[in-house]
Amino acid sequence: MEIRPFKAFRFDPSVVGDVGACIAPPYDVIDEALQQKLYEQSEYNIVRVIKGKTAASDTDSDNVYTRGGDVFRQWCDSGALKADDALSLYAYVQNFSVGNNDFQRSGFVAAGKLAEFGSGVQPHEKTLDGPKADRLKLMTATAGQFGQIFMLYDDAEKVADKVIANSAQKPALIDFTDDRSVRHRLFGIDEPADVGAIIQMMASKQPVIADGHHRYETALNYCRQSQNPAARYRMMTFVNMRNEGLTILATHRLVANLADFDIDDLVDQLGDPFEVTSFAFGGDDEKKASRQKMFDAMRSDFDAGRSSFGIYAADGQFYVATFKDMSVMDSAGGDLSRAAKGLDVNVLHSLILDKHLGIGEKELAAQSNLSYIKDIGDAVDESIEKVDTGQSQVVFFMNPTKIEQVRDIAAAGEKMPQKSTFFYPKVFTGLVINKVYP
Repeated sequence: MEIRPFKAFRFDPSVVGDVGACIAPPYDVIDEALQQKLYEQSEYNIVRVIKGKTAASDTDSDNVYTRGGDVFRQWCDSGALKADDALSLYAYVQNFSVGNNDFQRSGFVAAGKLAEFGSGVQPHEKTLDGPKADRLKLMTATAGQFGQIFMLYDDAEKVADKVIANSAQKPALIDFTDDRSVRHRLFGIDEPADVGAIIQMMASKQPVIADGHHRYETALNYCRQSQNPAARYRMMTFVNMRNEGLTILATHRLVANLADFDIDDLVDQLGDPFEVTSFAFGGDDEKKASRQKMFDAMRSDFDAGRSSFGIYAADGQFYVATFKDMSVMDSAGGDLSRAAKGLDVNVLHSLILDKHLGIGEKELAAQSNLSYIKDIGDAVDESIEKVDTGQSQVVFFMNPTKIEQVRDIAAAGEKMPQKSTFFYPKVFTGLVINKVYP
């Protein structure tokens, strides 16, 4: 992929005060409560641009997108956002913990030249029309690139990783810790030799989109629609697949609004090609022990390369459904590659959600039966509580997708179902902004 440095717009602390208070998670994880919190956090928080508040009086000429554009221009005019003097790449380093383990993930931010899928960049997940239309309206109103597209590439020599490590010895341009205790640091990379080495290394790479599929497709659409030469490049964060801190967590599936759901019927129907093991419990202590047995069994399957799912439906038991007959996916998976047929999410969607629960492509697109909960913090407790209180009928607990599966499926030119991967932590919005001048 062709990449190049750019002059990022960044929040000026002499105007906005605490720059960390101006940064936000990606727009698609901001719910109403978090939106309000970010609004209150700073009058300069980027949420006012990427996911502003709607109003009952919104019109075609005065709406969340036009107001976002007005705010962005005001910040640029007032100096709250200021462009860097020199063309640069940027090192982005995140320190975080998962369970009892500490990690550091590092990558670099550059302007990547847009390419149609299959000719320089590979997707790995399916997209929905609604989010793409939403982001295109914002892009049209602002001519700004705010959220990052998280890209993966494979470099055994670790050219960029070495440059990033050296750059991180200098004072950080930004250094803040978010409310999940993830530390975010940004460093400039402007030495010509370092910039040149990374550009040369990336020239032969075909990156895979880890997160930001809707933003990438929106960038393609905006480039076609605007005919703006500058829009041929999109700000992206690149992380080496061999980076020690690259972490994928699971995304669990909550099911609701099924007319005739019965857990006993489902367990009976699974039969072959699944082996179903149950862990019954009585009181709260037994419930915790049974839950742990379920996750231990899932982990054992994961380590052995087997697909398996934890199941809970508030019937006094946890279940593990272990997939034992791969030949069934040879027919159910149609023309999918061998790598895609072995993907846990495809097994679940084809052989359980679609076949037994009637949740197919139409229902997934309508988002009428399935919701997703990322395996972080109290996600497991929240999922179980939703089932116990009747907000959901059943939860399917997932093992994480392996990075090798992401690579192999993208290389085959295929896309995973939505929410197949959860790369943790999220790449935040507002550390650097790229303005695409018309």
